[in-house]
Amino acid sequence: MQRRTAIRLSALSLPALACSVLSRPALAQERFPDRALRLVIPFATGGSNDVVGRLIAEGMGARLGQTVVVENRGGAGGILGNDLVAKSRPDAYTLLLAGSGSFLISSLVQPRVPYDVLADFTPVGFVGQAPNVITVNPSVPARTLAELREAALRAKPPLTYGSPGVGTTGHALPAMIALTLGVELEHVPYRGTGPALTDVLAGRLSMITNALAPLKPHIESGGLRAIAVAAPARSAVMPDIPTTAEQGYPGIVSSTWYGLVGPKGLPADRVAALHAALNAVLAEEATRKRLLDEGVEVEPSESPEAYGRFLAEDRERWAEVVRRANMRSE
Repeated sequence: MQRRTAIRLSALSLPALACSVLSRPALAQERFPDRALRLVIPFATGGSNDVVGRLIAEGMGARLGQTVVVENRGGAGGILGNDLVAKSRPDAYTLLLAGSGSFLISSLVQPRVPYDVLADFTPVGFVGQAPNVITVNPSVPARTLAELREAALRAKPPLTYGSPGVGTTGHALPAMIALTLGVELEHVPYRGTGPALTDVLAGRLSMITNALAPLKPHIESGGLRAIAVAAPARSAVMPDIPTTAEQGYPGIVSSTWYGLVGPKGLPADRVAALHAALNAVLAEEATRKRLLDEGVEVEPSESPEAYGRFLAEDRERWAEVVRRANMRSE
């Protein structure tokens, strides 16, 4: 290889050689990445989104040989951060930590969203998902979904549930439960999981659904009673909690999932490089353990296209729930 290159260069005329040398910076600029990248997290610092995003950013930075700078851009339930990435340059240097509620469900319940989650973003890769657990205040006379149905049918006024806000998975899953069980549940939205959880623990609300990690200590202490994990298989975090499928309701499935997307029109080779770096990080045992501590079960996508298909299918599934439950932000 080196001899052939030397022979070829010696045969070049001086003008041609000068052009070749001058073109080298242009070629060098094609290397990806050749500068720091940016990962937008559409929430303020703190919480599971921030923990997951920063862990992924650090790992991918080491794999790509460039720093991945985390930018927290909270507001409007994730829409501000999502829109920032949708309108960024399609050079693969700006990415978004997408989530089931902030990215997908919010686009179905908000009356005006300045982007299309399927058309205006490029899927990069799936990170994993934290199955949601259905819990009640111990004062609610229910230990199973069947008993929850009976309690809801008898309750006057209706049983209430708190959520981190309109369009979150904590809003959508109880709406799905109400439709499936044929009962009425009253939604009480909050500005975050913390205040909603506080009122459920105090008995001012009947139930709350969320990823298992923030609810786990309260389930263990008896402050909350776990009814079911909304997943086909039991969670490795608390394997004693039965699933919705085991209780005869396989259609009640919900998780808080995470993935990476960029603006539409990203070069395919750069997407492939980002996907490979992400999957390499997710293959590391230390990363998998840290994510599991947050209740996130790692599920790397086999390709960016596979993640794109998941987005389309999950949006269609939730669109039906949103339509039937008339979930709309005021």
